Amino acid sequence: MAKTKQKTILKISFNSPVVLGFALICLGAYLLNCLTSGRSNILLFEVYRAPLTDPLTYIRMFTHVFGHASWSHLINNMTLLLVIGPLLEEKYGSADMLVVTITTAFMTGLVHFIFFPGTALLGASGVVFAYILLSSFACIKDGSIPLTFILVAVLYIGGQVVDGVFIKDNVSNITHIIGGIIGAFFGYIANIRR
Repeated sequence: MAKTKQKTILKISFNSPVVLGFALICLGAYLLNCLTSGRSNILLFEVYRAPLTDPLTYIRMFTHVFGHASWSHLINNMTLLLVIGPLLEEKYGSADMLVVTITTAFMTGLVHFIFFPGTALLGASGVVFAYILLSSFACIKDGSIPLTFILVAVLYIGGQVVDGVFIKDNVSNITHIIGGIIGAFFGYIANIRR
């Protein structure tokens, strides 16, 4: 009896719904911003000091992470998000990744709104930093702190502190630091639960 070869069919899977959904919303927000000559970012995707009587003020506390100032800003954030995020979503689950993302968006938006009234904040870099620090907790075993976490914390968070003190640019270093702290906190708590 002759054996027949079975054809292997490659399928594309939507393997990481939170991360992929986030990336698609960011792309949509960027395209909308291009079509509206920047008005949609101002209306929906930037945190800035606005009246508390404006309902969009509260919505922007969460949606600012979808807006990006340029194509390179979007690509830089999405590249890191799409490399790290699916692995984290597989380990921690979609619900937990959604909590990390929403918490980071709100906390970075709130801090920026309160302490930086003269500037606007937009972009997913706080979420990316949360994911970076969260990823360094993925290998915790037996209550030990991985050397990778220490190195990532020193390099990424320490670098943001140094940049915030010595470099004056349009990068919100405090957003990166807050995101990193949220990611580290969540990674610590998630590993205690397990």
